[in-house]
Amino acid sequence: MTSELILFYTFAVILVGAAVGVVTARNPVHCALLLVLAFFTSAGLWVQLQAEFLAIVLVLVYVGAVMVLFLFVVMMLDLNLTRLRERFWSYLPIGGIVALLLVAEMGLLVWGAYARSGAMPPALAPDYSNTRALGRLIYTDYVYPFELAAVILLVAIIAAIALTLRHRKTTKYQDPAQQVKAHPKGRVRIIAMASEKRDE
Repeated sequence: MTSELILFYTFAVILVGAAVGVVTARNPVHCALLLVLAFFTSAGLWVQLQAEFLAIVLVLVYVGAVMVLFLFVVMMLDLNLTRLRERFWSYLPIGGIVALLLVAEMGLLVWGAYARSGAMPPALAPDYSNTRALGRLIYTDYVYPFELAAVILLVAIIAAIALTLRHRKTTKYQDPAQQVKAHPKGRVRIIAMASEKRDE
């Protein structure tokens, strides 16, 4: 067993353990931190697959931005944990079946690719850039699906904002038209007051 294979199995065990911890942990902050560990471990697996660009994007985007947002939301919201745990076991059979199907599909894909080739893929050239190859594929062969995915994500963002927007009477709103009409002389009023003498 080579050192690369040992490293792969180590990362795989840590990733599976972190994923199970995300689902089973009772504290939402612990779940978010375990998800950060899962993202870092996935980035390590991407580096082993010589996809350094995807590993860097995974760390910068998901760990650096998305997970920080998740942590802020989890810590700022007053979550009722007992209510969340009430129906946990009722969803377990369906979740287990879906997880087994996903594992079976991934295993069939990996086994099928290995059975067709008969060996591991050859090593890449030293001057090979996976970032250039990925950009060429995205913006040439898959440009229309890429643009369609961007439009779908934009529609999803607008729909989420529209669905969660609530107008409250206690919220103070500003009128941009009134702000534009403001004049410097009307903003500050100088009042002349007589000075007072202190009694000694």
